Amino acid sequence: MTVFTSTGDVDPFLHVALSKGDKIYCESGAMVMMEATLDLKGKMNGGLGGAIMRRLANGESFFQQHIEAVRGDGDCLLSPALPGALEIIEVGKRQYMLNDGAFVAATSGTEMKVRTQNIGNALFAQSGGFFVMETSGAGQVVVSGFGSMFQLDVAPGKDVIIDNSHVVCWDSTLQYQISVTTGSAGGGGIGGMIGNLVNSATSGEGIVLRFSGSGKVYVCSRNPSSFAGLMKK
Repeated sequence: MTVFTSTGDVDPFLHVALSKGDKIYCESGAMVMMEATLDLKGKMNGGLGGAIMRRLANGESFFQQHIEAVRGDGDCLLSPALPGALEIIEVGKRQYMLNDGAFVAATSGTEMKVRTQNIGNALFAQSGGFFVMETSGAGQVVVSGFGSMFQLDVAPGKDVIIDNSHVVCWDSTLQYQISVTTGSAGGGGIGGMIGNLVNSATSGEGIVLRFSGSGKVYVCSRNPSSFAGLMKK
């Protein structure tokens, strides 16, 4: 049985313990260390079409790393591309949708599929445009967030508004709308749209996601785009 463990308080590694015959897959370049009992191969999950869709949806590499315990039990260490926290999520009864760059690794019983977004969400989101990644199957999926990570519980009648750049992943049963304001959903028309754009610019919030329903949302403390902008100055 494969066991995922987040090890370390700051910029943790993902420690993976595999029993002989176990397989995992992870984002290209995630492997840091592995024991000689393991084999590492680059594969294109779902063929060329599936790889292209994942690339469009979540910025993933065409080739994922597949690690298999071929010659006996073995351990490996994985690391996400950006510094920050890791979260090991159980999927099966619940499935999750992932924001750009969140995927790190998963057990072999799971799969990353592509869901089509409506045109409004596609035009404004940073989560893959017209496509967004969604987990399927049963097992564990590991996601990363820039900085520390926090779990929010959304309940009926208590909508949650989150800056899009801080969203890591969310329960696929949740309803979500993309907006450029943290105000109420009303106020349509050109005047309302201009007002929303002005409010977005002056508040510095940019694009926000409004979640409703019942489920979990994982958020991270840092905004990768803002950090990249600071590094360029």
